[in-house]
Amino acid sequence: MHHPAFPLRQRATLVIGVLLLCAIASLLFAGMTGSISVPLADVPDALRQLARGESGTLAASLIELRASRALTAFVTGGALALAGVMMQALLRNPLADPYVLGISAGASVGALFALLMMATAFIVDMAALGGAVGVSMLLYLLARRDMRGGLAVEGGTSMLLLTGVILSSACMALITLMLSIAPEGRLRSMIFWMIGDLAGAPLRLAPWIVLGAALLYALRSARAMNVVALHAEAAATLGIRVGRLRKGLFFVSGVLTASAVTSAGSVGFVGLIIPHACRFAFGPDHRVLIPSAVLAGGGFLVLCDTLARTVIAPQQLPVGAITAIIGAPVFLYQLHRLRK
Repeated sequence: MHHPAFPLRQRATLVIGVLLLCAIASLLFAGMTGSISVPLADVPDALRQLARGESGTLAASLIELRASRALTAFVTGGALALAGVMMQALLRNPLADPYVLGISAGASVGALFALLMMATAFIVDMAALGGAVGVSMLLYLLARRDMRGGLAVEGGTSMLLLTGVILSSACMALITLMLSIAPEGRLRSMIFWMIGDLAGAPLRLAPWIVLGAALLYALRSARAMNVVALHAEAAATLGIRVGRLRKGLFFVSGVLTASAVTSAGSVGFVGLIIPHACRFAFGPDHRVLIPSAVLAGGGFLVLCDTLARTVIAPQQLPVGAITAIIGAPVFLYQLHRLRK
């Protein structure tokens, strides 16, 4: 008998395999590209040296230097794209993105306050994380009753969305206030942080652990997300614990956003256009959408960061500016296609 899940599994394996190859290619491209480029012929030898823990040649040193930034870009892009998929499932709104609930604005308030106080990089990261967690908690307390809502899904999501927009506006007012009183010397670093910048971002283990755990949770919840997306009103009668799923999606996407913003500042558009593009290309099934969004988001941000490093080298652009320049027209095109 022909099993209906088999073609899906084959297709999913093919899609994810191709995207994985593209992600690896984007990382290699980032390692090779810069003010001094590394020829493709030198790459295998350089990688062998790095695997042995040496960096004798120029090629190996350059790749090692660029790899940490490229990997940070990858984990940030993957986290933002996955947070976008979860936010869109939670709010049942294709226009939702990781920043729509004000979590990143909260992180920005924390980070900019620390930068204003001339804190060390570690304190800035902790302040960003604290700001994101603070806004998440406040948002949860204010919209707690609606998060539990099983049947009144629409009302609950609009309440959550409205609360998030108001909190975001309040945070933006605080940011404007801080930028207006900041001394000249600190303004540049604050603005770069606001736009999203990977220039000084160190390679850390924590964002990878967060992304791995969130990916596991998302894949385990993928079937439930599919049911809620199709039959929101009947999901509870179909055995889906809607309240629990929505709380889970809210917290996990919040943690992902906080982790990404702490690593790279507020990089926009990744969490909005990548889930859209993947849904457009591979269909709405979350079992395929979740891993493909992570890989596509990571690869996309690596390429954008490589552009940011090299377009007007030796001067560097903030990567958030590049994602916005590419993201806005792509998103408008996607919207136009959706309307058709």
